[in-house]
Amino acid sequence: MDPEQASRPTPDLAAALLSAVTELGAQMQPARPPRPATLDSSLQRDLGLDSLARVELLARLEQRCAVTLPESAFASADTPRDLLRALVAARARGAMPAVSRPPGPPEATGAERVPPPTEAQTLLDVLDWYAERAPDREHLRVWREDGEEPLSHAALRREAAAVAGGMQAAGVGPGHAVAIMLPTSREYFVSFYGALLAGAVPVPIYPPARPGQIEDHVRRHRAILENALAVMLVTVAQTRVVARLLKAQVPALRRVATVAELADEGGVLRAPRLAGADVAFLQYTSGSTGNPKGVVLTHANLLANLRAMGSVVRPGADEVFVSWLPLYHDMGLIGAWLGSLYFGIRLVVMSPLAFLARPSRWLRAIHEHRATISAGPNFAFELCLRRIEDRELEHVDLSSLRRCFNGAEAVSPATIERFGERFARFGFRPTAMMPVYGLAENALGLTFPPLDRGPRVDRIARGDFMRDGRASPARPDDETALRFVSCGAPLPGHELRIVDESGRELPEREQGRVQFRGPSATSGYFRNAEASRALFVDGWLDSGDLGYVAGGELYLTGRRKDVVIHAGRNVFPDEIEEAVGELPGVRKGRVAVFGSPDPETGTERLVVLAETREADAAAREALRARVVACVADLAGGPPDDVCLAPPQTILKTSSGKVRRAASREVYERQAFGGARRPVAWQMARLAAGALVPELRRGLRRLGAVAYAGYAWGVFGLMAPVVWALVIVLPRHGMRWTLLHRAARAFARACGVPITIEGVDALPSGDRPCLFVANHQSYLDGIVLVAALPRPVRFVAKAEFRSSLVAGLFLRRLGAQFVERFDRERGVADVRHLTALARARVPLFFFPEGTFTRAPGLLPFHTGAFVAAAEAGVPVVPCALRGTRSLLRSDSWFPRRGAVHVSIGPALAPPPSAPDTWSAAMELRDRARDWILRATREPDLSAAPAV
Repeated sequence: MDPEQASRPTPDLAAALLSAVTELGAQMQPARPPRPATLDSSLQRDLGLDSLARVELLARLEQRCAVTLPESAFASADTPRDLLRALVAARARGAMPAVSRPPGPPEATGAERVPPPTEAQTLLDVLDWYAERAPDREHLRVWREDGEEPLSHAALRREAAAVAGGMQAAGVGPGHAVAIMLPTSREYFVSFYGALLAGAVPVPIYPPARPGQIEDHVRRHRAILENALAVMLVTVAQTRVVARLLKAQVPALRRVATVAELADEGGVLRAPRLAGADVAFLQYTSGSTGNPKGVVLTHANLLANLRAMGSVVRPGADEVFVSWLPLYHDMGLIGAWLGSLYFGIRLVVMSPLAFLARPSRWLRAIHEHRATISAGPNFAFELCLRRIEDRELEHVDLSSLRRCFNGAEAVSPATIERFGERFARFGFRPTAMMPVYGLAENALGLTFPPLDRGPRVDRIARGDFMRDGRASPARPDDETALRFVSCGAPLPGHELRIVDESGRELPEREQGRVQFRGPSATSGYFRNAEASRALFVDGWLDSGDLGYVAGGELYLTGRRKDVVIHAGRNVFPDEIEEAVGELPGVRKGRVAVFGSPDPETGTERLVVLAETREADAAAREALRARVVACVADLAGGPPDDVCLAPPQTILKTSSGKVRRAASREVYERQAFGGARRPVAWQMARLAAGALVPELRRGLRRLGAVAYAGYAWGVFGLMAPVVWALVIVLPRHGMRWTLLHRAARAFARACGVPITIEGVDALPSGDRPCLFVANHQSYLDGIVLVAALPRPVRFVAKAEFRSSLVAGLFLRRLGAQFVERFDRERGVADVRHLTALARARVPLFFFPEGTFTRAPGLLPFHTGAFVAAAEAGVPVVPCALRGTRSLLRSDSWFPRRGAVHVSIGPALAPPPSAPDTWSAAMELRDRARDWILRATREPDLSAAPAV
């Protein structure tokens, strides 16, 4: 067949195309009558094919027609006719098998390894650091279908300066917002830093998926441009035709320009003076209309987050990051790009469309560049499982990948397990998978798991969790158990807590609202006082997510906010509900938009549930098409399902707000297919079902308050009596026995079981030893007195010595006081403790010196171990679990719970140590390692320098 004949459309090709389109549409919405497809139907508006559906369609067409379609077919096709032209052209060109090339030797970077700029105050300082010390080193390699384009530090700095000069010449000044609406390209990186060099504030906005939709796309971003007070929009050349329209709609907007235009118009750059407290950029997290929320992130916020993440990830000198993540999203912009820049990592970056069109490109790029780091949301790993065939990965080796972050949306335990199993044959190590949690309000990362551990999945009893929110470990044979993936512990310097609806902090393994604070946290939303006020609660930021903590690690269970994460993009229901409610045929105010889990894709299905009185089938289908078109305009893609329900289906609160969770339950249980019970019966059943849990939650809150009052009452009755008897009893043994029995009685009265393990391993009473334990709560002393069968003398901080009540009580119990702030006095105190240890006095230390509200083991002070090494006596480690949940730091609200005390083996000073100090350090490390394993809490010791 000659090329001219091959390039002609054929009936069989058109028929195969329309058949594939119709078949896919029927599979996506099996309960709906198939939508007739023509060559001129809109893939989005008429046929309801979103981005992921297009990916599946192109894959089927390639397989059926034995061709390889270019990425542009995915990006630009609006109708089946566009796809037909691409198929004809691909047939004429011939199939191009996707074969991975073997990895080559590491490419020269142009300079030796340069340490990260630990003293940098701004992002400009970071770029200047590398532009001066490693100007020719390759910083970026931008993937394109026709090749790869490198970009060095010096080139990025030089080209960004030219663009910055053009911005300043156009009137952009310090603090002005510059919106960047560009695809992943060299121009994106240049324009972002160009805005910073001009003293402006970049505002990343996601670019249009197809050139034909640029005007509609820009219209949808009008609210963001208005809220940001953007004075310039940097975008592709095609948007110049709508510049006049945008200027009329956005009063602050002065210019719509391309990167090339700005570089050509540039003059002498007037370098700004920026500080860490200055705004670095605005990260918008809301939809296109309504009430935009632009997260204010300063240079200090960003650098604090990058350094905290680096202290956990510990990037080395040979790292390569491969990313397809969108640069308008924090995971791609901050995690992939700015993180790579800060730590001097080479970044290979491709567009999201390149990945979506052919997911194997991601894994082949990891192989070809010997990447050590990569990342993606859960749906990306699921897409790889569904779309990549083994033949596409022939000769691919993923063994270089050491850290693979999974975040930005809920992490599915099934997905990560299947991904690890499937791609292990290609060298992927399951321990490289790192489920993480972060949010734009904290710059990016908030919790990370330990390196090289692999994912940790918690199996919990479904009944306890659904009834009371308790994450009780499930029995091994419980087939109904729920599974949640650990997202790790908070980054160094950051904290999180779980609180109930009244704002009280919850103990471990109880679900509640996730709140956080730290140096990366935003100060609020730009020009949105109402949303900013709702974000902060007593100095903590409310994430809007639900979760629980176990072993110091966070397990996310859902979201209180109603944002739907659909294929990695945030979709906000409010604006869609309002717009759909205005359509003729839809009952105004009777629309619910929500996400429904899709186990096949690992993401959420976007569902629109709307009430209508229309009964005619043709009228209902026309209405459904109008709803799809409306949602596609607002959300950037069509919904996965539109359910037209009879009146009185949408459930509302007493104040008239849509109850989305309850409406989702109606959708998922009834599926709106077949015979249904009367709506009144459904509402009564749902109301009854909701009443019981609400009553149970209310009773639990009332019970928690009553228990706290009761515990304090018991303490108030016992404490004065015990204190007085300790003061008057003549002998130390009598005082200890009294206190031991009183502590046990107090625990029993409060319903706190104390489990003791390892008592048999204690040295006999006549053998000298020192005791050390982790510190979790003010209750630790009471618990240890109840648990230990022999008297000890606690070592307390010197501040207690001057207290009339506590000081006198502790002195009568033989407590020893140590100075923490006066160095000379502290040394003398250690000498005194050493003498007591030699005299066989059993001392008890809390070597952390203090305790925190967050789980984790702090670094140990050395005094106890120096005393043990110099006296030649063993150290007995003790591990406490549960007291932190009973009474947290900074809280006086006790909660019911159980306590576990583990007593470890006596650790003798090593005889082979060259000196006393070395022996003390080995004792400290051995004792701390044992306690760390026994407590099962995170290690909060100082992070390694990076």
